[in-house]
This record gives sequence, structure tokens and C-alpha cells, in this order.
Amino acid sequence: MRILYLDCGMGAAGDMLAAALLELLPDPEAFLQEVNDLGLPGVRITREKAVKCGITGTHVSVTVDGEEEESLDHVYGHSHEHDHDHSHGHNHQHNHGHDHEHSHHHRRMGDITHLVRDHLRVPEPVKEDILAVYDLIAQAESHAHGVPVTDIHFHEVGTLDAVADIAMVCLLMRRLAPDEVAASPVRLGTGQVRCAHGILPVPAPATAHILQGVPVYGGDIRGELCTPTGAALLRHFAARFCQMPPMRTEAIGYGCGRKDFEAANCVRAFWGETDEMEDTVAELSCNVDDMTAEEIGFAVEQLFAGGALDVYTAPIGMKKSRPGTLIRVLCREREKEAIYALLFRHTSTLGVREAALRRRTLDRSVETLETPYGPIRKKAASGFGTAREKYEYEDLAALARTRDISLREAAALLDGGGREVPG
Repeated sequence: MRILYLDCGMGAAGDMLAAALLELLPDPEAFLQEVNDLGLPGVRITREKAVKCGITGTHVSVTVDGEEEESLDHVYGHSHEHDHDHSHGHNHQHNHGHDHEHSHHHRRMGDITHLVRDHLRVPEPVKEDILAVYDLIAQAESHAHGVPVTDIHFHEVGTLDAVADIAMVCLLMRRLAPDEVAASPVRLGTGQVRCAHGILPVPAPATAHILQGVPVYGGDIRGELCTPTGAALLRHFAARFCQMPPMRTEAIGYGCGRKDFEAANCVRAFWGETDEMEDTVAELSCNVDDMTAEEIGFAVEQLFAGGALDVYTAPIGMKKSRPGTLIRVLCREREKEAIYALLFRHTSTLGVREAALRRRTLDRSVETLETPYGPIRKKAASGFGTAREKYEYEDLAALARTRDISLREAAALLDGGGREVPG
């Protein structure tokens, strides 16, 4: 099973997580070119080498209209040793000074939704991830300040550079596509932090709210090590918080912040394989009795596109003896909020049930074979004393269509036991 393990021994922020994940890609520059074409006005993202306590890693820099925003420490002459500013995903403390025009953009949730849905050129599942992360922050800020979510003004996290950080992490998670994301207990830091609302204790109220139920600790470093943005990204994507599980590591990414401490200021991302074949998935289900077959079919397509592991329907009898349909979805914890949104958007249900299920799976891998008929993917699965393999359906079907043969004949052709048919 492919696993991504995040070491948050120095907390987490959006840019640090993005930099750590970026180091896991074989061609990070190609990915940066992609994110620079997302459609965020005036935003430019670059990477640079960083060294922390002798460890070499990557720092991600985001500029808006060619400028990095100044931190509140600089603008207000605040002298505490803060690592991050409150409500911001940037270790280098991009906050709202009032020197640059773009710093005044304190957005509400509706503005973020409009920006993401109508202007960000990313796949729909990535948009759902971005908005789910923002919803976690909005709910936390609403709880902290005692105002409705609709009235929450995103200060630091509403700026375009913060949107870029969150979008990068969500895109990278989809690109890597781990079977599971796990994270260490999160170090929060101690002391105080200056934010748009004033001076707050560490952890900031929003961070503390988001990480309820997650193992955390303060440590002895003064400053905000985990921002609300970092906390929300961890909460959305990590299925569990634990010590590093047994795994065969294939790559390690180091995402560095700008501040220097006695400990290396970075997030580490471990990428590899694990023999652990048991995990927890969410089961979401609802009953509908007023949708057409076409509408249900479309909803199923959207749920799969949104990251569902499995979707199935079954005929049921409902109240007043009405025939209806049960729609049941299995998904990983990190996709759960996005699946909730898709169920409410694409079905007529007024409520969705949730259950946690433990499952055991075979260890899976995909190999691309170079054949006389072009590259063909073959999927393999093993474990529990069994092993099996099969060709990827789409590749096999494409070969069958090209040769005007059946799927079985196409598989036999690839195995060397079939009869060649002119294409």
C-alpha cells in the first residue's frame, strides 16, 4: 500500500507542506509551471534551496504582483520570535501589512468559493479539497469569534498567496495519490503570536479548534509552529496521527521555513510502501425516491470523480410503500467532506448517514508494459497467500477496439497466445 507519512515535529504551515510534497515529484519544475497557470491573478510561485541545521530542503516562495507581503512582526515592530503568523500558511510570515494594495483583500467564504469554482483551473476534486480546507478554517474562526461562518473575514488566509499554498498542497496530494496519509503528533510551539485581531496565545484559537482530537504538544520553542492553514490541511488529508508506521521509504521531502531555530525548521514527507493492509474508510449513504435513473447515474459518475473508492446503488422500499434507491459510497477520511458536498449537490437527499468501516486490502501495484501494440498497464495484487494480475481495462479495451476483437482475444494477444488480427 502506498503511504505518505508527514513528520510535523516542527509544526506545519501551507508553504512548508507544499515544499515537502514538491520534493517527492520527479519533475518539480514542470509541476510549478502547471500551478503558475492555475489562474490566480498576479501570483508567481518559485522554489529555492534552503538549509536548516545542515539539512538541505526546499522553500516555496509565492509573490503577488512581484512582491512578497510583509509580516506583522515587521510592520508593527513586534519582537517575539514567531515562526508563523496566525491564520496563514506561510512560514515566512506573509500577513496583511497595509503597504500593498493586494494586502487589503480580506475575503469572505463566498469570495473564496467564487475564486476557486469560477477562476481556478484545477480538476473538480481538487476544488472540493480546497473548499473543504477553507471550510475547516471558517468553522474554527466562527467558533473562536462567535459569529456566523458567512460573516467570517479571512485575513491572512484570504490572500492570493495563501490560496496558492492550499491549492498546491491539494494538487500535490492528488498527483501523488497515496492510499493513506498519516501524520505524527503535531508540535504547536509556545508563547504568543500577532495576527490581524491582535496578540493571541499559541496555539491560536482557530488552530486549537481544528486540531481537537489530534495528538499535539507544545514543546520548548517560542512561536507559532502550526498555523490554522497547516492544521486544516493536516486534518483534511491525514487519516490518522501516529508514530511512523513500518514502511519501505522510497523518497523523503523536506519543506523548510525561513526562520532558524535550534531544531531544523522543516516538515518531512516520507513516501513509500507499507505491508499494513488494514485501514479505515468512511461509508456514506442516503435514500432517494424522486430521482430519475439518468440523474442517479450522473451522481455516481461525479462521486467517483470526486475520489470515492466505491459507489453502488440498490433498490429499496421506502415509506408509503414507495420504491426508492439506496446510494452508498466508500471513501477515505480525507475525501469525506468533499463526498458529503457531492451527495447533497447531485442527489435529492436531505440527509446523509455515516459509518466508519475497517477493511483489509491486497497490496496493489501498476506496471506499464511496452508491447508491440503500445504501452499497456497491468495491475497486480498480492497478500493473504494469494496473487493475481490483470490488464488495465481502458488499455485493453482500446486495443480491442483498434483490432476489432473481443476483450478476451486482446488479453490473449498480449499474453502471446492469441492470433494476430490486422489493425
